[in-house]
Amino acid sequence: MTGRGIGGEIAVRLGRAAALSLAAGTIGGAAVLAGEAIAARSRRYAEPELGLALRATVGRAAAVPLRLVLLGDASALGVGVDRFDDTLGGQLAHLLAEGPTGRRVHLSSVGVSGSRSTDLATQVARALLGERPDVAVILVGANDATTLRRPAESAAYLAAAVRRLREARAQVVVGTCPDLGAVRAIAAPLRQVVSWSGRRIARAQTAAALEAGGTVVDLGTETGPVFRADAGTLCHDGYHPSADGYRVWAHALLPAVAAAANASSRH
Repeated sequence: MTGRGIGGEIAVRLGRAAALSLAAGTIGGAAVLAGEAIAARSRRYAEPELGLALRATVGRAAAVPLRLVLLGDASALGVGVDRFDDTLGGQLAHLLAEGPTGRRVHLSSVGVSGSRSTDLATQVARALLGERPDVAVILVGANDATTLRRPAESAAYLAAAVRRLREARAQVVVGTCPDLGAVRAIAAPLRQVVSWSGRRIARAQTAAALEAGGTVVDLGTETGPVFRADAGTLCHDGYHPSADGYRVWAHALLPAVAAAANASSRH
């Protein structure tokens, strides 16, 4: 996720959101949406920590190696935390290294804060440089949702990325758009608009990723209730996950990523 998705384009795209104000009432509903978009744009959001390692190795030297790459938006970089061990990638790597299989995880990230599904093609090219990854985890969709992109269009770009990675013999796990109704940085009724948009994106992502040969983890369904109940799962900006939030996501993704790692080792 990233605040830039809200801060940049959602105000421009409020023409679509204004149509949704029928659910809230009249022109007054559109005015409230516009006001909330301006407020969201003016907030200060967490930025990527340049000191965080985008490449790291975790696990015993004698363990079976696993090349794990993260693609997508700010979530793939760990925006919102300042320690590698607190990032989503760091927590996943430690879980895989300490689990029953005890893998030696060579972790890298090609994610870029603010990315949408249209940016995945460039990231796939970067992910496939050098040694092929065994498992690729794609985390994207929040910025598509907050800028009100068409779900079918976003899903098509995601599917293309999954196919390219699968053709390169990498296992692919997609974490769908998270529950944007849980964020505190956006007030109602705009929060309901982006939440609705996020659910549409997630549904389209699920169908497209499965058809392209990927595995899907519905982050909204599996972790949304936790994020809604506990404000501590978000960092200081009320939008990006905190260390606890990334931990929740890591445990939700772990079964699929571990299964993908096992499948990769058999090929």
